[in-house]
Amino acid sequence: MKKITAILPMRAGSKRIKNKNIRLINNKLLYEYILNTLIKSKYIKKIIINTDIQKNFFRKIKNSKIIYLERKKSLRGNCNMNEVIFETIKNFDDEFYIQTHATNPLLNYKTIDNAISFYIKNKNKYDSIFSVTKIQKRFWKKDGIPINHNLSDDPTTQNLNPYYEENSSFYIFSRESFKNNNNRIGKRPFLYEISKIESWDIDEEEDFEIVKYIIENNSIN
Repeated sequence: MKKITAILPMRAGSKRIKNKNIRLINNKLLYEYILNTLIKSKYIKKIIINTDIQKNFFRKIKNSKIIYLERKKSLRGNCNMNEVIFETIKNFDDEFYIQTHATNPLLNYKTIDNAISFYIKNKNKYDSIFSVTKIQKRFWKKDGIPINHNLSDDPTTQNLNPYYEENSSFYIFSRESFKNNNNRIGKRPFLYEISKIESWDIDEEEDFEIVKYIIENNSIN
């Protein structure tokens, strides 16, 4: 099985939660959860941390897989993630990549390994894969018009056609696909479904409390 390179982008600022990537949660800094998960993966040979966070804020996790890449000034703050990926991979010559986020601390290394294995085995059929969450609920427009159902035929939610939310937990792609599309999602992507718990993203303050509770009661990472 081919091994691939992980890209872990981390920016210093955050509008809604100050310094969330290096915030302490259950005696670990937030980014340590996903970093330890990536280290456990049997298919990941290298982990590139693209960041503008000062190195003295990082705890020393000794592992030969880890490479720190200082983010250039034009990509600091809010920016297009595809631009960050471009700036990262141009410094390396690896063939396959997985990009994750520090804000997904509940993602399991077995899920990552299964996704990488699936991608490598099916890379001729799919040029990329990305994680999604399956949703079967009734959706509405703001003006009160139903999107995926009608009131005259109101099915139970399990009978609704599912929607798939791009949850940003991970993206797997080749150098060639990224070059051809300037995007981590290619022309022939596969939507890789993962559990709602694993896909939980820390975006608001209450997410910290929810994730903290899950970690405390499930011995995750």
